[in-house]
Amino acid sequence: MNDAGPDAVIRVHIWMERGGETLFGLGRMQLLERIDACGSIKGAAEMLGMSYRAAWGKLKASEEALGVALVEKIGGNKSGCRLTREGRALAEAYTTWFHDVERMAVARARQLFPFPCDAFAKNSEQEHPVETTSYVS
Repeated sequence: MNDAGPDAVIRVHIWMERGGETLFGLGRMQLLERIDACGSIKGAAEMLGMSYRAAWGKLKASEEALGVALVEKIGGNKSGCRLTREGRALAEAYTTWFHDVERMAVARARQLFPFPCDAFAKNSEQEHPVETTSYVS
């Protein structure tokens, strides 16, 4: 095969479901990361290019499915919010899991395919700034 041109990009999208409902995945992990960074659901939603209502709905759906609060208010309604201990632990666990799966997928692709393969973020950061969570070096 011709290996001229850019590397093939390996993209991994993994999530957890229960009863056909999403428990947690990359988008919700990114939402928690943005809430942690800016201290509000509204700010996180804006950073991700989604409506507050969509962000709140995804967050509440995960909280209900998991049976734990992922965020908590700081002071009054206008004071913002922060991740709960459970929310932070879930985001960290998902990040570790994603990292492991992505690294394995890229390594295996490099073994199996006769052309260069690389992780998604290395090749596409400018094109898809929100979807650049990649831990493969």
